[in-house]
Amino acid sequence: MNALPLSGVTVVSVEQAVAAPFATRQLADLGARVIKVERPGGDFARRYDTTVHGHSSYFVWLNRGKESLTLDLKQDRPVLDRLLAKADVFVQNLAPGAATRLGLDTPTLQAEHPQLIPCAISGYGSSGPWSNRKAYDLLIQCQTGLVSLTGTPEESARPGISIADIAGGMYAYSGILTALYVRATTNVARAVEVSLFDALAEWMSQPAYYTRYGGSQPPRIGTHHATVAPYGAYPARDGKEVLFSIQNEREWHAFCQFLGSPATEQDPRFATSADRVANRAELDALIATRFAELDSADIMAALDEAAIANTNVNSVWDFLEHPVLTERDRWRDVPIPDGTMRALLPPVSLAGVEPAMAAVPAPGEHTERILKELGLR
Repeated sequence: MNALPLSGVTVVSVEQAVAAPFATRQLADLGARVIKVERPGGDFARRYDTTVHGHSSYFVWLNRGKESLTLDLKQDRPVLDRLLAKADVFVQNLAPGAATRLGLDTPTLQAEHPQLIPCAISGYGSSGPWSNRKAYDLLIQCQTGLVSLTGTPEESARPGISIADIAGGMYAYSGILTALYVRATTNVARAVEVSLFDALAEWMSQPAYYTRYGGSQPPRIGTHHATVAPYGAYPARDGKEVLFSIQNEREWHAFCQFLGSPATEQDPRFATSADRVANRAELDALIATRFAELDSADIMAALDEAAIANTNVNSVWDFLEHPVLTERDRWRDVPIPDGTMRALLPPVSLAGVEPAMAAVPAPGEHTERILKELGLR
């Protein structure tokens, strides 16, 4: 097996919650040594829940393969300075103003450690009128307008995952990889900055452009696509939902044959995707009538035969046993304190490389060893 791509890279992270730990966990999976600096008592994400053999589902997801070092940064700052002198990357997602008060802001770190790549993850950026505001995932979802797009006509809804944190962590991860490449090719360490707001703003670009240039924002319509029709879930005769999508005119022609109404294809109300969106209620009535005649399995079989993409609406239990995961061997055993858990492989596969996916640390588990390495014990 080839060496892991980031073997020899040392990352020090003063991190908490989701965004920064998600970025650094991916670096750890690729072989980086990630030293997670935790406050006395540990990252508060350790206490979000206790569902994974007594541990937080968030924490075990985000922190495998790291070393946990417990420090009081106000009293133990010299320890952190020694670590940073040998580190390649420093990541922090401290509360607004905290990094500056601790001397961990980017300008200070670049002056003291010219070869260090600092990565700062914030809510709304390090400058501007909202730079000092606290920011959590759902607050960012609300501020970027995402929540106004999610749900039903009667009620908005939070997406079921921490999407702003995940977006911020992904951009921090890719930014750090880019900065490592730049340093390797130019010997210049570039700082990385990511805000959760900017990360989710990028993901909101399509509805933003649709709203600016169309004059109104996409409506909330549950499982249905706001700007493509038909594209959504409809109940079958057996009460189960089938979601399908029509993406082009070939599929529309085939779907009209499935409806048993070839004349529908010539109906000017449904001539184009935009027409079908404008006349969604009338089209939905035709679909509902046809779906009420068939069970879900028969509908999916007919849509498969017509080469129209479709699916049932899975539960999380269904996802856990999904053949795309089980038959492709996507699960691995990962040690956690006092046990093991099943975890998914990272989504990016590198030929000849098996991700590290090492143990989830206990709070402060590696403190003594790291202090000995630094000559402080």
